[in-house]
Amino acid sequence: MPIIRHEQFIRASVNVCFDLARNVNIHTKTTSNTKEIIVGGVSNGLLEEGDTVTWEAVHFGVKQRLTAKVIQMEKPNMFVDIMLKGAFSSFIHTHQFVEKESGTLMIDTFDYTSPFGFIGIMADKLFLEKYMREFIISRAKELKKIAEDIN
Repeated sequence: MPIIRHEQFIRASVNVCFDLARNVNIHTKTTSNTKEIIVGGVSNGLLEEGDTVTWEAVHFGVKQRLTAKVIQMEKPNMFVDIMLKGAFSSFIHTHQFVEKESGTLMIDTFDYTSPFGFIGIMADKLFLEKYMREFIISRAKELKKIAEDIN
C-alpha cells in the first residue's frame, strides 16, 4: 500500500490555495493531460464536506471513472477525500494547507491500495506508484501557477 507525499510551496494565501484545490472546475484544468471531466455529482464550484464527484479520465490509454467523496474538511487548512468507486481497491487523499510568512505550503498525502493483490503490488513497483506520484506533482505545479497568477 504505497503512500505518496508531496509538498508544494505556493506564493498565495492559504484561503486561495484551499479554495483552488477543492474547486472542481480548476481540477479539470490542472488534469487536462488526462482529459479529466466531471460526469456526476458536484459539477461546478467548490467541494464541501459530504460532497461526491465522479471523474472520467484517460489513464494508460484507457477511459476510467472514479467517484470520490469529501469525508472531512477543516477550512482552510485541510480536506480529505476517499474513493467510493474506481480502479483502485481504495484510496485516501489528504490535502493540507499550512500558512507560511510568504505563502502556503500545500501537502498532498495519497494513500492507496492497488487492485489484484500480488499483481497490483508488482504494478506499483514497476510503474503505478511512479505514475501516481508524477500525476500528483503535475497537478500541484499547475495549481501553483494558477494561485500565483491570482496574487
